[in-house]
Amino acid sequence: MNSQKLFPRHIDEKVRIALNDTRVVAIVGPRQSGKTTIARQIASNRGMSFVTLDDIQSRDFANEDPTGFIRDLDRAVIDEVQRAPQLILAIKKAVDEDTRPGRFLLTGSVELFTGAHSLDSLAGRVETVELLPLSQTEISSSEPSNFLSKAFEGDFPIEIKLYRTFDLIQRVLSGGYPEVLLRENVQRQQAWFINYSQALIERDIAEFSQITKTDMFARLLSHAAITSSQLLNLSSLSRIIGVDSKTIDRWLQLLEQMFILRRVFPWQRNDLKRLVKTPKIHFLDTGLLSALRCVDIEKIKHDRGHFGILLEDFVYSELVKLAVMSTDRVRISHYRDKNKIEVDFVLEKAWKVVGIEVKAAATVKPTDFVGLKKLREAVGNNFRCGIVLHDGDRVQRAGDQLFAVPIGFLWKSNIKQDFEAI
Repeated sequence: MNSQKLFPRHIDEKVRIALNDTRVVAIVGPRQSGKTTIARQIASNRGMSFVTLDDIQSRDFANEDPTGFIRDLDRAVIDEVQRAPQLILAIKKAVDEDTRPGRFLLTGSVELFTGAHSLDSLAGRVETVELLPLSQTEISSSEPSNFLSKAFEGDFPIEIKLYRTFDLIQRVLSGGYPEVLLRENVQRQQAWFINYSQALIERDIAEFSQITKTDMFARLLSHAAITSSQLLNLSSLSRIIGVDSKTIDRWLQLLEQMFILRRVFPWQRNDLKRLVKTPKIHFLDTGLLSALRCVDIEKIKHDRGHFGILLEDFVYSELVKLAVMSTDRVRISHYRDKNKIEVDFVLEKAWKVVGIEVKAAATVKPTDFVGLKKLREAVGNNFRCGIVLHDGDRVQRAGDQLFAVPIGFLWKSNIKQDFEAI
């Protein structure tokens, strides 16, 4: 693979549009997701100054004299702005005095306007765009998938052609960090993830928080990976790690703010009392997750069960990236009742609901639709469709508003009645 390859990023146009009518635009996402690359390109095209706070001299200036630092900038990109949080107030003052759109493009490796790094909200002055690790359509240099729109329309073509994604395991194990995808050797990919996770603990955690028990935090990250896709049990994690539940909750919030994982909360209806109210943990990159779980191709060949857990997180990460590109807000939750009947993901948009179940098998059984049928009953007329995403080779209709769909449809750029095999 060409080490100079630049992957297309679908948020590029979204950022450029925002700069045309918004004073401050922020690109946020995990380290090494490509924020600096896209910011440099935009700065070059728009004639903006580029300043990175990874540079010690610039960072010291920004922290010691934030007002003077901003006063010297007209229209600028400030990279890794979380390293000088006092700049937020100075930026607010500058854009209140000069309200031209596109004054500042910020990048940050933590959530910039929540928690400890939110010195001022910049409400009404900033638009935030997430840049997560590469989606499968970006990896293949394809147009964004229209999977979500087809799902909310409840419309999937029924064909007899084969659509199987034969390299699915490798896609899951590689994840979406650009630097990893430039490494063809699996062992070198694993080495990158090990170094990445160590840097999170030894550098980023120390920089973004007051945590001194980094060994315990490292254990939490490892155990969070082990419990990924499961219901979150703070008490159990507390006993394993050796800190109280409130600390575990705070540390998980920090991992969320750093775009490593997310808690997916349960779908709720006020009139349904028998629904479980516990969130699940999902990682945003399955390359990192597989490295933390020490899962490789050989381990999956020996025990396919390892793949099922990874695949659920893989689908989640792809759904999140599709939701980022949606013009409408898409909420993602999960469904589980007291009888342990589950649906992996519940998508909601403008009162419409789609249920998604993930299966690592190529064969879909009627029992795989039990949870989706239960969700359909609970939702009523707002239910658009239920989908079992599988590792098989064709779309099948399994009943009223129920479909079995190959997992590759998540990154099919144009799902329609007559299309080529994935």
